[in-house]
Amino acid sequence: MRTILFLILSAACLAAQPNVVFIISDDQGWPDIGCIGSKPLITPNLDKLAAEGVRGTSFYVTWPACTPSRGSVLTGRYPQRNGLYDMVRNDMVNYGHRFTAEEYAVSPEMTLGLDVREVTIGDMLKKAGYATGCVGKWDMGQAQRFLPLQRGFDFFYGHGNNGIDYYTHERYGVPSLFRGNTRTEEDKGAYVTEVFRREALRFVGDHAGKKPFFLYLAFNAPHGASTLPEGTVAGEKKKGEGVQAPEKYTAMYRGKVADEKLARYCGAVTCMDEAIGALMDFIEKAGQKDNTLVIFMSDNGGSGNGGNAPLKGSKSSMWEGGLRVPFIIRWPGKLPSGKVTDEFLTSLELVPTLLTASGAKAPEGVKMDGFDMLPILRGEAKSPRTEMFWQRRGDKAARFQNWKWLESAKGNGLYDLSTDLGETKDLSAEKPEIARMMRERFATWRAEMDAAEPRGPFRDY
Repeated sequence: MRTILFLILSAACLAAQPNVVFIISDDQGWPDIGCIGSKPLITPNLDKLAAEGVRGTSFYVTWPACTPSRGSVLTGRYPQRNGLYDMVRNDMVNYGHRFTAEEYAVSPEMTLGLDVREVTIGDMLKKAGYATGCVGKWDMGQAQRFLPLQRGFDFFYGHGNNGIDYYTHERYGVPSLFRGNTRTEEDKGAYVTEVFRREALRFVGDHAGKKPFFLYLAFNAPHGASTLPEGTVAGEKKKGEGVQAPEKYTAMYRGKVADEKLARYCGAVTCMDEAIGALMDFIEKAGQKDNTLVIFMSDNGGSGNGGNAPLKGSKSSMWEGGLRVPFIIRWPGKLPSGKVTDEFLTSLELVPTLLTASGAKAPEGVKMDGFDMLPILRGEAKSPRTEMFWQRRGDKAARFQNWKWLESAKGNGLYDLSTDLGETKDLSAEKPEIARMMRERFATWRAEMDAAEPRGPFRDY
């Protein structure tokens, strides 16, 4: 009798656990979805996702570029708390340098990564009974101890570094794709967004209807390619190639946007949108749409995308254009359809929200920096978030209520976002007491981060 009761309860628990598809794009700007209407972007599948779910307009990431931002997405913790508060990059590619295998093996891109003591959302959901898969850009380190199979994921096909060539899948001339823990060139020559589309469908097909699944689908689109085109001279600064996209998609934008580079950027977004659409169709045909929570966001502000207006700035800056990103979440029957919210929310809320939705447990003794945002998305409550802080080396920023303060190489100031979303009027001189309060709040946050249990790879301890 006890065995039967246990099986019944187990089945009920599994039925209550939604599948989770978490999609993250790379350098896609805040206005860069067709339904927003400010650019001629063709994204019918993201538009449909927004129409069937909730779209956030005041959603922030924790860092204005890839690695630290994605680290927070996976851990629910500020970069300064989880230790991954700068880029894991080799910069010699900018000067035409091709790495030998021996050089690359001891370079920062191979030896640095998310501290192995950090617990990822993959770990948490796997412990709760989910099949877990990672497809696409990992960016948390490439040494085996850092790769997804060691970080809570059952399946991995993607690249551990950043900015790969979309066709050769190389960076610095080094093959970058992994299947599991092993580098592979099996798909060399294929456009990588379409490769990730195939692998995402494979993972979902293996588990849909059999076991709750968590797919972390991390596109590298529409990031520029870090590739070394013909004629590159070692030691000379190479010209950025920008985004690569198949001719079919680039052709859709010629004559509609300023230049060929921007046409390729837009084409890459549309190709990615088609991949997302194929995945959503597959999930629906498998009878899993109503039991699948889907999240879409970008990892930071747009770069090379024709601008993030009405926001100021872009990727790598502390302006809104570097930190505020597109966000969509759909969960049929659990969240409203067609809702747009301007509530103050961040990527730190994602892990706590997924824990609530799945019934998974947060790891003991681990400080999370966010909260469950489902009540806010349903319109049942206001966001409890009143403040957010950012630091990128010497660049600092803070938001408190409607106030935004920054002190950075690209500009300083105090701004009232409720009346000046474009950060055009510096109010520091008019509101010195507010500016002082913002600096004090930043200092308090920084002291909390410094007092946290130290994590690598950058912190001195």
